[in-house]
Amino acid sequence: MYFESLDSKPGLNPLRENPCRLLDFARLVLPAGGTYEGGTEGREALLVVLSGAAAVHAGGVDFPSVGGRGSVFAGKPHSLYLPPDCRYRVEVPSGGSGFEAAIPMAKASHQGAPFLIEPDAVRTGKWGISNFSRNYHQILVHGQHPGRTVSRLIVGETFTPSGNWSTYPPHRHEKDDPPREAFMEEMYYFRVAPQDGWGLARYYTDDRSVDEAYTVEDNTILMMPNGYHTVTSAPGYTTYYLWFLAGNTRVQAAVEDPRLAWVSRTIPMIKNIEDNLS
Repeated sequence: MYFESLDSKPGLNPLRENPCRLLDFARLVLPAGGTYEGGTEGREALLVVLSGAAAVHAGGVDFPSVGGRGSVFAGKPHSLYLPPDCRYRVEVPSGGSGFEAAIPMAKASHQGAPFLIEPDAVRTGKWGISNFSRNYHQILVHGQHPGRTVSRLIVGETFTPSGNWSTYPPHRHEKDDPPREAFMEEMYYFRVAPQDGWGLARYYTDDRSVDEAYTVEDNTILMMPNGYHTVTSAPGYTTYYLWFLAGNTRVQAAVEDPRLAWVSRTIPMIKNIEDNLS
């Protein structure tokens, strides 16, 4: 119910099951020369290009070239925000290698306008330290695109190096208790390099009514309406995940598992040791 492998058929590949109330997801796969036409209905969406490039017509606006990276491991993405009740058409040029996009969605009712997020507008950085460090791309977060109307959706990418842990210590964001915690559903869409590699994800709740460990492989997804979560990459492999959230606000606030929160307090000490050794 919380984890599945997605289809790779030409066209739109939606989730088979979805335990979330606000969030949804689909993967768009098109060959060279292929086209797809659809609509967002009562949801806002972000078309995040995983590989390839395409022309997109959305909400009466033409975007002649969206995309360009060869894979999620080859640079920052192009992304196209699509407001609720927006019709769109994707056209892939002939003679190329095809087009692939992830489309996270969230329930919304506002009437905004589509807008393109180019790679230069994507923020990058590193979270954590030592063997629980990982690199991130912030694509669509609160305050990142002034003047643009976004209702709920928050989107980014994380790259977990070989053997490292990510989203560690595990955290949750399942209730509105500001400023300590803000309710948000979340999903992780995974890719792995090399493609035959794997990682692990653990997902659990305080009362252990949910306590699961999943084998992360290329093109799998973890869906989390509540609970703690963490990811690790097997040695020799890099794990990518597209993370996206939706709640009652776009201001993020998470609570770490209290049994493991002490690990975060070691970061200044480890950084001081590493700085003195360099």
